[in-house]
Amino acid sequence: MNADLTGPGARLAFGRGTYFDGLNTGEAAAHEYAARSQGDKLPGGLRALINDPCDLTQRPANMAISTLTVRLDRRTGAANFLVHWRDPAKVGHAGGLYQVVPVGVFQASGEASWNERNDFSLWRSMIREFSEELRGGSEDYDSERGPIDYDSWPFAARMTDALRDNQIRAFCLGLGVDPLTFATDLLTVVIVDAPLYDELFGDRVSHNAEGQVLDAKPFNEATVEHLVSTKPMQAAGVALLRLAWRQRAALF
Repeated sequence: MNADLTGPGARLAFGRGTYFDGLNTGEAAAHEYAARSQGDKLPGGLRALINDPCDLTQRPANMAISTLTVRLDRRTGAANFLVHWRDPAKVGHAGGLYQVVPVGVFQASGEASWNERNDFSLWRSMIREFSEELRGGSEDYDSERGPIDYDSWPFAARMTDALRDNQIRAFCLGLGVDPLTFATDLLTVVIVDAPLYDELFGDRVSHNAEGQVLDAKPFNEATVEHLVSTKPMQAAGVALLRLAWRQRAALF
């Protein structure tokens, strides 16, 4: 992929690849760093060859979309957000760490050729993650038999209509790279009006296929600072919470 999110001509460019293209490089670089920090005398290896992990021409990169989900009560101004704990028994990446929710690699829902075009949408990818991680929906959309009909899927249609009607506001705050694993995340904020949030996620799951969704937390400086300073949190979550708090006047 390639990216330039500065100015009015912001763009993301993608090529074809596999889930393991970025993982094989990033996880190897992370293990290399861990080994060297423990005193192993290794050659420069991947980290030296890549040099600048923010230069996406130097390495394969799979982009994830990390979303800070906020429930906003417009009457009172009260805002709350969700945090996910990634269960190491359930995940192969970032186990034991906290993260915003939902998060998912930007990829098609299945390998059938029609999914590439049908799912090539940041918003549709986010909708699937909202369904899976907050509502406990299955990751199997039966899309090998036919593309997902997002227009007739009630949850997807409701989310999209609400985005058009300004009951949901979605923002992109940038693109971040984890300094350890080189994981690359699009940092997004989705603010949902309280009545709609309660309709869509009022009975959200507390546990999903990747871990535990914690009780909603107040979006204030003390809570944000406590999480990013004292909890083991993924780099994308730290960056997103700090940026969102810094940009709160524009977001809210």
